[in-house]
Amino acid sequence: MNEKPPADAESTVDRAFVHSRLIDAPRERVFKAFSDPAHLARWWGPNGFTSTFHEFDLRPGGNWRFVMHGPDGANYPNESVFVEVVAPERIVFEHMSQHHFQLTITFDARGAKTLVGWHQVFDTEAERQRIAKVVVEANEQNLDRLATEVLNVE
Repeated sequence: MNEKPPADAESTVDRAFVHSRLIDAPRERVFKAFSDPAHLARWWGPNGFTSTFHEFDLRPGGNWRFVMHGPDGANYPNESVFVEVVAPERIVFEHMSQHHFQLTITFDARGAKTLVGWHQVFDTEAERQRIAKVVVEANEQNLDRLATEVLNVE
């Protein structure tokens, strides 16, 4: 579901995609689905994509390098740098390759469930608009895949 961005993000509203999903799993388990690269590689990306991780250093300043393999056989190298990691509450990274953006993922405990927030900010409104058709659906698919992967997390 889309939601209103946080009040401190109002200046980025024209450049951002904001999604959220209530996932039926405790926050620590949902956070682990991101922080454990074995789990993350199974769900990261839109439907039909797989990933090969080359580096995953989950700490501020750490690198995340991987290749997404598309269902059409194309390979998409990705490189990101972690900006902030507050376990099990929040992960912020800057995506450096292809489309430049900053993504903040929040994990808010809601009893035995977790509200995952997804706030993705691009450099310009024009860039956001140019890729909106792909990104909106891809982000929702990512959250679908996360909700499925948490079932495999112990």
